[in-house]
Amino acid sequence: MTTTTTTPSAPERARPYRGTKVRRQRVRAAWTFLAPMLVTLALVAGWPLLRTFYFSLTDGTLSALGDASFIGLENYLVYDNGTWYGLLTDPLWWRAVWNTVFFAAVSVSLEVVFGVIVALILNAEFRGRMLVRAAVLIPWAIPTIVSAKMWAWMLNDQFGIINHLLMALGLIDSPIAWTASATYSMWAVIMVDVWKTIPFVALLALAALQMLPKDCYEAAEVDGIHPVRVFFKVTLPLITPALMVAVIFRLLDALRVFDVIYVLTSNASSTMTMSIYARQQLVEFQDVGYGSAASTLLFLIIALATVAYLYLGRKQLQLGGD
Repeated sequence: MTTTTTTPSAPERARPYRGTKVRRQRVRAAWTFLAPMLVTLALVAGWPLLRTFYFSLTDGTLSALGDASFIGLENYLVYDNGTWYGLLTDPLWWRAVWNTVFFAAVSVSLEVVFGVIVALILNAEFRGRMLVRAAVLIPWAIPTIVSAKMWAWMLNDQFGIINHLLMALGLIDSPIAWTASATYSMWAVIMVDVWKTIPFVALLALAALQMLPKDCYEAAEVDGIHPVRVFFKVTLPLITPALMVAVIFRLLDALRVFDVIYVLTSNASSTMTMSIYARQQLVEFQDVGYGSAASTLLFLIIALATVAYLYLGRKQLQLGGD
C-alpha cells in the first residue's frame, strides 16, 4: 500500500505570509491615521490631567500658584497629632460621592427604561410619525444651561407653574420648594436630567430597532407568542449592544454632572456632586491642591466605573451568545 504525499503549491505556501504582510500593512496604516488624533488628545486631555495630578500633590492656591510646594499625598490623607486629615476623611466629599453615584444610577436607569419605551412607540407605524420623532428630539437639542434655568423657573415655589398645576389638581395643599428642599431637590434634578436625555437613549434604541430582522417577528406572530414575551426574548437581547453604548455615554455624563445641578441648586449639600465639590474647593476656597485632589479622584472613579461596566457588559454578551 503506497501513501501519496501532497506537496502544497507555491501560491498556497505564500498565502499565510501574504496574509500576515497585508495585515501588518493595514495595522501600520491604521496607526498612521490615528497618530495625529492621539497626539492631539494627549495634548488636549493628557497634559491637563497630568497637571491636575501634580497640583494635587502640592499646597498650591489660586492666588499664589507659582509658590506651590510639594507635600506628597497630604491632600488625600495625612495623619497628624493623632487625627487623620485630608480629602478621604472629609464627610462632605463622601456625601458628594454618594450623591453622584445615586444620581447616575437612578437617572441612567430611568433614561434607559423610558428611552426604550419612546423608541418602541416611534418605531410603530402611525400617521405623523416623522413629526413626533422631530418633536421628541427638542429636549436634547436645548442647551443644558437653558433647560436647567427654564426648569428652575417652572419649579420655583412662588411663581412656578409646576406648583400651580399641582395645587389646581388638588395634589398638594401649599407650594413646594423643589430645588431648595433637602427632600425633593435631588429628585427634581433627576427629573430634569431624565427629561433632557431620554431622546438620546431613544434615538440609539430606535436605530437598533430599525435594524432588526422582520422574519423573527413574523414567525412569533404566526406561533401566537405574546408581544411582551417577544420583547424580552427577542427584541431586548438584539438591541442590548446599542443600549450598552447609550448607557456608557450617559454614565460618563452623569458621573461628571455639574451644569444642571449647579444651575438648579448651586452648592447645596443635598445635591452636591463630585464636580461641584471640586469646583467649590478650586474657585470659592481657592485651594488648588485640595481641589485638584478631588478632581483626580473624580477621574479615577469614572475610569474604574467605565472599565467595570465594559467588562461586565462583555461578559453578559458572551454568556448570552453561549
